[in-house]
Amino acid sequence: MLVKQFKSGGVISINGAPHVIENVEKHTPSARGAATIYKVRCRNLITQSKTDLTGKGEDNYGEPDFRQCEVQFLYKEGRDYVFMDLNNYEQMPLAEEIVGDDKYYLVENLEGVSGMILEERLVGIRLPDAVEQRLAECDPAIKGQSATARGKTAKTETGLSIQVPEYMEQDDCIRIDTRTGKFLGRVGTSF
Repeated sequence: MLVKQFKSGGVISINGAPHVIENVEKHTPSARGAATIYKVRCRNLITQSKTDLTGKGEDNYGEPDFRQCEVQFLYKEGRDYVFMDLNNYEQMPLAEEIVGDDKYYLVENLEGVSGMILEERLVGIRLPDAVEQRLAECDPAIKGQSATARGKTAKTETGLSIQVPEYMEQDDCIRIDTRTGKFLGRVGTSF
């Protein structure tokens, strides 16, 4: 795969190990004839170590031999998060260190999660672009506040701190962008 084709969430092979692309920055030089430079931050799916790459758009990286499958988050057991392969119903644990901050978006029975399987072992997940969660802690709504009013901090059922409009109340269900951690809108009141 060419560096200029990299996108967040993609997986490449570096020295034979699979790495997920977390961030891609494009730097266009001001001098004529100079090549565009890409700065890429990756995370090793096996060791969880970070790797920074710098390359030109035509640099080529291989794609690892792994498969993706749709999984469902079931529950947390100790320090492991347990997922189920929706094709064969096999349960697969994933260590808390690998899940990282994605844990704030995982509610029981969450579907739409993509599992990365390497050598028949779950090595990483990719969340859906948006999830729905209930507000567990939120200051009371202020009467007369409109949807465009300033925000306040609230906590979701998973412990995620998020900025929401002042009219939101505890137990409201909201949509959250998993890529940015930002409030997208209200879905309804309580599940």
